[in-house]
Amino acid sequence: MQKIISYPLTVIFFLLFGLVLVIFHPIQWICLKVFGYNAHKKSVSILNWFIMRCTNVLGTRYNFKNQQEIPANRPLIIVTNHQSMYDIPPIIWYMRKFHPKFVSKIELGKGIPSVSFNLRHGGSALIDRKDPKQSIAELQKLAKYIGANNRSAVIFPEGTRSRNGVPKPFRTTGLKVMLKNAPSALIVPISINNSWKLLRYGKFPMGLGSHVTFEVHPPMENSGNADELIAEIEKQIVAGVNTN
Repeated sequence: MQKIISYPLTVIFFLLFGLVLVIFHPIQWICLKVFGYNAHKKSVSILNWFIMRCTNVLGTRYNFKNQQEIPANRPLIIVTNHQSMYDIPPIIWYMRKFHPKFVSKIELGKGIPSVSFNLRHGGSALIDRKDPKQSIAELQKLAKYIGANNRSAVIFPEGTRSRNGVPKPFRTTGLKVMLKNAPSALIVPISINNSWKLLRYGKFPMGLGSHVTFEVHPPMENSGNADELIAEIEKQIVAGVNTN
C-alpha cells in the first residue's frame, strides 16, 4: 500500500524539486555575478533548505546531531558514508557556516539546473573517474583551496552510494590526496543513516517516511600517518551506521 501511495507523492515531489532547481538557477547566477561569492554561497544554502522541504512531501524527516566544537577559522575535511544524493542538502544546510565544497563526478557539472552551476562555480571538485591524473589534480586543487580560504571539503570515500545502507570499504586514494595537500585541515567524520530509504524502490517511486539522521563525530587532527588515520575515520563512521 505504501508503494502505491508513493507514486502520486513522488510526482508532486519531482515537480516541486524541479521548480526549485529552475528558480534558483538564475538566482545563483545573479548572486555570483553581481554580488560575489558570499551572496552565491547564501543562495546555495537556501536552495538546499528548499530541497529538504521538498522531500518533506514524502514524509522525510531530518535529524542532524552535532555536539562537537568545530572551529570556523580553519579548513575542514568532512568525511562521511554515502547513501544517496539526498545526503548532500542537509550537509550543505547544517554545515553552512563551514562553506562545504564537494568532490563530485564530472558528469554532474553540466545539464542540471542549479546543481551543475554550483558545482562549476562554487569551489567544488569535478573528477573524471576514467582519468586518474585529472582526478588527482582536481583533488589537489580543492585541498589547496580549502587550506587557503578556511573552508571545508566533503568527501565520500566509498566512491559510490550504498543501496542498502551497509557501508562499503573506503577507497583511500582520494582522501590521502586531500590529507597530504591540506595538512592543517581538521578531519570531521559524519555517519549518515536511512538516506538510502528514499531510493528503496529505485529512482521511481520514492520511499516514504524516511527518518534521515546525521551524527557528527569528534574531529581528528591530521597525524601525518594517512593509513592509520583513515582506518580510524572509517571505524568511527561505520560504528555510527545502523545497518538494520
